[in-house]
Amino acid sequence: MKKIVIALSIIYVVGINVSYAQSVWDKPVVAVDDKSMDIVVYRSPTCGCCSKWLAHLKKHGFNVQDNVLEDVQSIKDKYAINRQLASCHTAIIDGYIVEGHVPANDIKAMLQAKPDIKGLSVPGMVVGTPGMEMGNKHAPFKVVAFDKDGQAKVYKAYDKY
Repeated sequence: MKKIVIALSIIYVVGINVSYAQSVWDKPVVAVDDKSMDIVVYRSPTCGCCSKWLAHLKKHGFNVQDNVLEDVQSIKDKYAINRQLASCHTAIIDGYIVEGHVPANDIKAMLQAKPDIKGLSVPGMVVGTPGMEMGNKHAPFKVVAFDKDGQAKVYKAYDKY
């Protein structure tokens, strides 16, 4: 009986950590017209975090077209995404590129503001970003905006979230 209580306690605590980590990104903040919510994603069949990021987008109302490719690098080459901006998946929405684990609300804010940029990126695979949740671990990260020349500047910084 004692082992069951301990096991259930562990499951309860772990469940709280997991739901907390996921809930960080679940609150829709920015509203966007439905017509601009179609996003085309290119990802590898072996990457588990990509499918979690797709689920994050769907929770925020995006219409996701999921393209699983053996050679995702060819998409990065096609859109001239340099190594400093690269991550595990690439998406296209309303003429913009979204590289990596960019939070849905930042994508929505970009679509609403329509800045003169090529796209947004979260370079690498940062723990705590949408799709990269690992309990209550949250590494600081930056969403960067980049132009056609690959020049990047901070779009939004997440130091504590």
